Amino acid sequence: MINYTSYAIPRGDLGEVIREHDFSADGFVAEQVLPVRTVMKKSAYVPVVSRENLKRADSKHKNGSAYNRINLETEDLLYACKNFGLEAVLTDDDRENYAADFDGELETVTQIRHKILVEREIRVKDLLFNTTTWTGASLYTDVSADPWDAAASAVLAQVRAAAELSRKLTGTTPDSMLIGAASMNNLLSNTGILARFVNVTVLTEDLLRSNMASLFGLRNLFVGGKVYDSAKEGQTASISDIWGDDYALIFKKNEGSTTGGGLGRILRWDAMTQESDTLQYREEQVAGDIFRVEEYADEKVFDASYGHLLKVDV
Repeated sequence: MINYTSYAIPRGDLGEVIREHDFSADGFVAEQVLPVRTVMKKSAYVPVVSRENLKRADSKHKNGSAYNRINLETEDLLYACKNFGLEAVLTDDDRENYAADFDGELETVTQIRHKILVEREIRVKDLLFNTTTWTGASLYTDVSADPWDAAASAVLAQVRAAAELSRKLTGTTPDSMLIGAASMNNLLSNTGILARFVNVTVLTEDLLRSNMASLFGLRNLFVGGKVYDSAKEGQTASISDIWGDDYALIFKKNEGSTTGGGLGRILRWDAMTQESDTLQYREEQVAGDIFRVEEYADEKVFDASYGHLLKVDV
C-alpha cells in the first residue's frame, strides 16, 4: 500500500484470513455471479468483446491474392472504482474480556468484512434485478401470471425460453441462473421438477438441489441467501431478504479473460491496498485499537444481452 507517513499498521495476516474465508457459504453470491477482476487504474476503460464479432466475414481465398482480414471487435467500457470501507474499535477492555472466548482482532475484522459484503450484495442485487437494465421482449419476460410460488408453474419451460432468447442475441447459450433463497424453496416444491425424479427411491433435498441446474440445461445455479436488518441502531430488528423472490436472471457467466463474452465483472483496483486491505492504528482517547477494512471496486454489467431477466412473482 502507498504509505503517506501513516501511523496505521498493515495487518496482512488478518486480511489473508478473511480473504480465505468462504463467504459464499454464508449466502453471498455477488462474486460468483460477477467474478472479481483486478484493474491497473482507479478509473479507465476496459475492453469488452461485443456482439460485433457475430458479423459474417468472407473467408474465400483466391490463389495468389491476400487473405481477407478481420479485426478483434471490442467495446471500451468506462468504469470508476469507488472506495468502500468501514472501521471498528476493539477496546482494551473488550480485548481482555473476550480473550478466553475468541480472537477479538479476527472477530472484529470479520464483522467489518461481512458488513462490507452485505452492502456489495445489495448493490449487485440492485444492478442485476433491474428492469431498466433488462427491458424489451428480448431481455425481459414477465411470467408472474404463472408465478413460481405456484407448485404447478411451468418453471422449466420459462427458464429454457429465456435462455433461448439470450442465445439468439449472442450466439452463446447461458450457463447460469441467479435466484433468491425464497425462489429456490419454491422450486423444491415444483411439480414439474419433482416429476423428473419419479424413479428415485428416496428423493432428498440435497439430491434436488444438486441436480437443479442441469434440469434447466445450465451449469450453475446461484442462490442468494443473505438477509439484512434495515432498522437503525436501537430499533426493533427489521429483517429482509436481499435477493427476494420476484426475479430470476438467466445469464452467461463471464470467465477467463475480462474481454470474454459474458454478463459482467466486479472490477477491483488494488493499487492503494497492495500491502494490505486491513489496517490497525491506536486511539488512546478510546483506549483501544481501530481496525479498518477497505477496497476500491466497481460492479459492471458488460453486456445485458448475455442475460435475460424473468419476473417470477407479483
